[in-house]
Amino acid sequence: MTVLIDPPAWPARGRVWCHLASDVSVKELHVFAARNGLPRRAFERDHYDVPEDAYAALVAAGACPVSSRELVARLWEAGLRRRKSESMAPRRPGAELLRPRRLVEGDLVAVPAPAGPVPADRLEAGLDRLRSWGLRVSTAPHVLDVARPLDYLAGSDADRAADFAACWLDPEVAAVMLARGGYGTQRMVGLLDWRRLAEAVPKVLVGFSDATALHQAVASRLGLATVHSHVVTSLGSATEASAEGLRRLLFEPDTAIELVDGVGVTTLVAGRAEGVLVGGNISTLAADIGTATGRPTTGGIAVLEDVTEEGYRLDRLITHLLRSGWFDGVRGIVLGCFTDCGATELVDAIVEDLLVPLGVPMISGVDIGHSPSTLSVPLGIRSHLNADSRSLVLLQPALR
Repeated sequence: MTVLIDPPAWPARGRVWCHLASDVSVKELHVFAARNGLPRRAFERDHYDVPEDAYAALVAAGACPVSSRELVARLWEAGLRRRKSESMAPRRPGAELLRPRRLVEGDLVAVPAPAGPVPADRLEAGLDRLRSWGLRVSTAPHVLDVARPLDYLAGSDADRAADFAACWLDPEVAAVMLARGGYGTQRMVGLLDWRRLAEAVPKVLVGFSDATALHQAVASRLGLATVHSHVVTSLGSATEASAEGLRRLLFEPDTAIELVDGVGVTTLVAGRAEGVLVGGNISTLAADIGTATGRPTTGGIAVLEDVTEEGYRLDRLITHLLRSGWFDGVRGIVLGCFTDCGATELVDAIVEDLLVPLGVPMISGVDIGHSPSTLSVPLGIRSHLNADSRSLVLLQPALR
C-alpha cells in the first residue's frame, strides 16, 4: 500500500492542513489512519484532512511525502477520486439529486427491515418477484426479528440500523429495497453514520410509507435520488402493471419518463410547474419536521399520500406542514391515494381548504401510495407537471 501526504499548505478554521490519501485502496487508508489516531470524521470523499502538527508523525509512520499536484494525479490515475458532483453529499433543497446507476440482470438487491415486523410469507413472495427479474437477493440478518416488548418493531433500533448500514456499505449491493413499512424507521435513522454511508458507491433505495423517513434522510444527507415504490412485502401482491412499472424504472429508466398520463386524475389548480419531486407519506413527513434529516419542498413538486388517517388527523398533519414552512416555495403538488382516510368528500374538502389556496399547479387522484397498483415515483429527479393536461413527466431518466 502507498499512503500519500502532501505538505501543510491549506488554511482553514484557524489552522493549516494537509491531505492524507492512498492510491491503492480507501479501505487500507482507513486502517492506516485508525492506526495513527486519526478520527473517521476527518475523512472527506477520498482523503483525510490532517492538521500540520500531525504531518511529521505520519511521515515517520510510513506516509510518503508528495506534492499536492502529484497526490491528486495519483488518485485520478487509481480511479479513487470522484468529483463532488458525482459523490454523495448534502445538496440544497430544490436541487436535482445525484442519480444511482440502473440495474442489470445479476445485480444484488439487499433487503433490510428498518420498521415493522415482516411476515415471512409476504417477504418470500416479494423476493420471488425480484428473482424473476434476474436479480440476486440477500436478506439482512435481523429481517425477521421482532422486538420485545415493543413488538411493533422488527428488532432493536441498533440491529435495524446496523442491518441497513451493512446493506448500504456492501460494495456488491446495487440496490436496497426495504422489507416493509409500518413504524420504526425514524427511530433508527439517527443511529446511522452518514459520513460513512457517503463513502459507498451510490445505489438505489426503494420503498414507501414509513420508508419516507429514509427517502428524506438519503436526500438531505447524501444528496441521492431514491424510488418511492413497493416494499418487498407489497411487491409480491402488486398488480402486474405496477410491478412491471417498477421493473422498467429500475432496468430501463429511459422508458419510464411519463409518470402520470391523466387517466383518472383531476385538476385542482391549473397551470404548469417544473421542479424536483419530493415527499411521500404525509404523517412521516410531518414527524420529520425539525429533525436533522427533514427536507422541505422548496423549489420542488410535492408528491403526497397517506393511509388510515381520519379526516381531522389528516387536517392536523397538513396544517403542521403548512405552519412549519415545509410548503414554502413549493412549485406544484401531486396528490396520491388517501387509503382508508375517511370519506372521499371529506378528504377533498380538507385539500380544498388547506392546499388549494397555495395557488400552485395541483392534481389529485394519482395512484401513488398504499395500493397494489401504485405507480413508482423517483424522488429528487426534475420533472414537469402540467395540471391542465393532468400529466407528470420526468425531464431525465431516474437512473443513469
